[in-house]
Amino acid sequence: MIPDSWLADRTRQIELSGIRKVFELGKTLKNPVNLSIGQPHFDVPEPIKAAAKAAIDAGHNGYTLTQGVPELRNRLGADVGARFPHLDPGSRDVMVTSGTSGGLLLALLATVNPGDEVITPDPYFVAYPHMITLAGGRMVTVDTYPDFRLDPGKVAAAITPRTKLILLSTPSNPTGSVIDPAALEAIATLARHRGILLVSDEIYRAFHYDAPAASPAAYDGNVLVLEGFGKTYGMTGWRLGWAHGPKRLIAEMAKLQQFTYVCPPSVVQYAGAAALDFDVSGIVADYRRKRDFLAEGLRGRYRFATPGGAFYLFPEAPWGTATEFVREAIKNELLMIPGNVFSHRDTHFRVSYAATDETLRRGIEILHRLADTGPRPAE
Repeated sequence: MIPDSWLADRTRQIELSGIRKVFELGKTLKNPVNLSIGQPHFDVPEPIKAAAKAAIDAGHNGYTLTQGVPELRNRLGADVGARFPHLDPGSRDVMVTSGTSGGLLLALLATVNPGDEVITPDPYFVAYPHMITLAGGRMVTVDTYPDFRLDPGKVAAAITPRTKLILLSTPSNPTGSVIDPAALEAIATLARHRGILLVSDEIYRAFHYDAPAASPAAYDGNVLVLEGFGKTYGMTGWRLGWAHGPKRLIAEMAKLQQFTYVCPPSVVQYAGAAALDFDVSGIVADYRRKRDFLAEGLRGRYRFATPGGAFYLFPEAPWGTATEFVREAIKNELLMIPGNVFSHRDTHFRVSYAATDETLRRGIEILHRLADTGPRPAE
């Protein structure tokens, strides 16, 4: 047993993810209905696998340029130029990162000083508070309950002299909510006028179901955008993301990447270039169908805001706290995530519909039973 004095203070402020705890519980179940996992249930498409294998055979197995191989980085730069033609290409740059989370950590380390405040909506992605802690900052949340619509006025009210950064996620994990263009424009304008960096986590950009994807970068060239390949192409374990934003900030992030991750995985970058040619519209349509199937199955028994993107539903627990409700669900072999993993509240729970139709069907049946009967007596 090592002494506590060996450990840095920052590690004591970070607990094991509640999601991982659910995963560990799932290992003890014989036939679990797993609606907890936050990754696509489909395999990496064959053309992308083939590109990775070809890269290995071609000898692309060493270090790459810190900001990414030209074959991928140039494609990403062209994509940014096509989506944001009004932005000055001379003022922005692109870099490839070791996952979207890796890109976010680089951004926080490059910008946040000890004591600086980072504003983000509540509910938030599980890693946000801990990454902010690692950077020495303090997370300030803006409440979005009950419909998870972000109010720019609340964001403005949360700003203090210590505010360094506003961090948005659209579509959101865990709620699946999408920030509407008017709110994005208002927040981008607010950040510009107050001299605050706006960071937009758009890892679920491909998964918009009811309207085209919108980004605050459309309204301000100083917005830093983080994107990724893992959710879109089922390659979460391959750890490939990318960022585009102001040149000075990208340069500082690249400097930090050089002395931490060194470079993104070499083979995966070539696979990423191939992924850009793969049409995911059929996958996205199927996930929209799954969203509608799950929402229809729970409507009338659960209260929830219909998500506009990602692959999560965030219903309110029909009784007890969300933790108590999820504990009872696990007794019924249904794995979900309690909302306090993502929030200061413990009232809702996250259901992932990145699953087979049969798994969703079984999950809906168990959720019906739990809503109708309530908790079992204590043993």
